[in-house]
Amino acid sequence: MTADAFEHFVRGRLATQEEARSRELREAVRLEPEWPEPAYALGQVAFTKRDCPTAITWFARIPPAHERYTQAMFSTGVCRLWMNEPDRAETTFSALQESLRRVAAEAGDLPEVLNNLAIARSRLGKLEPAQEDLRRAADLDPDESDYLFNLGLIALRASNLDEAVTEFREALQRETDDTEARALLIFALERAGKKSEAEAERTSSPTTSRAGPLPAVRPENLAGFGRIIAELDVTALPQEVEFAQRHSNGSPSSPASMPGPEHVRRGRLELSAGHLADAEREFRAALAADARDASAHRGLADVLRRQGKLDEAVAELRTSIATRDSAGTRTALARLYIDQKKPDLARQELEHALQLAPNYAGAKQLLQRLPAAKQGATKP
Repeated sequence: MTADAFEHFVRGRLATQEEARSRELREAVRLEPEWPEPAYALGQVAFTKRDCPTAITWFARIPPAHERYTQAMFSTGVCRLWMNEPDRAETTFSALQESLRRVAAEAGDLPEVLNNLAIARSRLGKLEPAQEDLRRAADLDPDESDYLFNLGLIALRASNLDEAVTEFREALQRETDDTEARALLIFALERAGKKSEAEAERTSSPTTSRAGPLPAVRPENLAGFGRIIAELDVTALPQEVEFAQRHSNGSPSSPASMPGPEHVRRGRLELSAGHLADAEREFRAALAADARDASAHRGLADVLRRQGKLDEAVAELRTSIATRDSAGTRTALARLYIDQKKPDLARQELEHALQLAPNYAGAKQLLQRLPAAKQGATKP
């Protein structure tokens, strides 16, 4: 690399005016055509302006071995979705997922990639695989409401109205002023013939300045509501690779200085890989950083359930509910009570779950099975 090219690159990165930034970066590319950094920076400039044809051209110059390749591929896929090229977006995100999995196996699954892959597939009418992608994304990051929103949208497009209602209500529990989720919930309720519930949702809509008016929903525009994740959490990339490397080297411990949410993320990865002791260590580290982390309590409860420590698992779910109540957590607690032969307590939790989300399919199905569980409780 020449000193002149590096100087122009630095000037471009520091420039506050877009014209000067692009000019300096282009000069760096002219002087060092094989150097990926200025090409990637130019791609970012175009991507920020949604000038997708230009961005894709620059991102295509990033070689697979370069550290910016994953980000360049991700942004290229986003551009394909913005340009309404779902077939090419599916190809891009599928290739990116396969590339990440080659490095880190299932730990290479990133929720942002899975979400956008699901958007591409849903636009192509591949609703079932899209739903699978989104459920995996939601498992990896259950606090992100956009994945639940997109699940609701797919259910709505498939005319699974009860499921759509459940997902939109779950999304609203996380983001109460989400006007699009509320508008689609009302739309789903009306399509299901539940006019009184729809009106109740309409009148209970928050009136805060952030919320604003409810957007209009039309059947022909449903696909347009799909939420694309435009930014990749690049801090997670080295962690996914390091996760795989730690296990291949037989040293699963993570740094003690890691923030609580990252411990939760690692805990979910360990849990999905079946590493219960390592998952428990990560969730407990997250709780040491923040004792009120509802996701960490729920993750730890899942570990304890698999270890057969049902009383401890119940305690963790109750703590999670005290911090953030949800129909999903109530239903998980009901399953534990059924395992403990306590159908009355299970029924109470399922009734609470259905108060929070009246059409929550998981709670409804479990409630229908309770008579059988009750008969089992009489056995010695």
